[in-house]
Amino acid sequence: MQGKTIVITGATSGIGEVAAIRLSEQGARLVMVARDQARADATLKKLKGSGHTVHLADLTRLSEMKRVANAIAAAEAKIDVLMNNAGALFNSREETIDGLEKTFATNHMAYFVVTNLLLDRLKATAGARIVSTASDAHIRATLDFNDLQSEKRYFGFNVYSKSKLANILFTRELSHRLDGTGVTANCLHPGFVATRFGDQSGGIVQTITKLVKPVGAISPEQGAQTMLYLATSPEVANISGKYFYKCKEKRPTKHAQNDADAKRLWDISAKLAGLG
Repeated sequence: MQGKTIVITGATSGIGEVAAIRLSEQGARLVMVARDQARADATLKKLKGSGHTVHLADLTRLSEMKRVANAIAAAEAKIDVLMNNAGALFNSREETIDGLEKTFATNHMAYFVVTNLLLDRLKATAGARIVSTASDAHIRATLDFNDLQSEKRYFGFNVYSKSKLANILFTRELSHRLDGTGVTANCLHPGFVATRFGDQSGGIVQTITKLVKPVGAISPEQGAQTMLYLATSPEVANISGKYFYKCKEKRPTKHAQNDADAKRLWDISAKLAGLG
């Protein structure tokens, strides 16, 4: 990874931070998107090498997604790997300033907008890769296209599960659109990882995650391995549109393999984002 440029969201804690550190140790230059300056500064101090940069942004807002992606595109001549990793789970339904349900905005729309606005830089880079963090939480999910913003019913983990299904469908459609460009797109399940995730979600979700993590979770170091594999391994250089777990391809649910749903979600997302 010597001399390669890696753009990563969600890099200031958990598996994202581990991935950033390991990639810097391999000689990569990190371009991080973070929400909190203090956490970003703390992560920067852990990176090896020099030239790493941070862009601050609130990835719940469409305007911020666009601003930060355009700023990165303006600053970087090439991008070797884009790692979409920022995500959250909210116990109670919240709407963003754009009128989007907050989980949908953070976990899906941020991937969609940032990726689309960086595609030119990725296409200009030989062998570029897009790696998106999804989850086996998608197994229990289906998308209701008449209620994508979860206005009719809301339960935090179910809505999170739907956002992870959206990540896989996004990757599927993205890979089709990238066919012939030399850019690959894959996604992954990191496992149930002991990180900050869920600690601020509130309510029963926060209580359950804090109880389960000490006995059932793997370490962030373990959880980051598949992310790193997809970002660096020559074994997957020509593989695209797939879902991985423990550094091996895994078949997602039939709902996650629905090409019609993948295209429909893409078209709706493009309209919501104002990206024709």
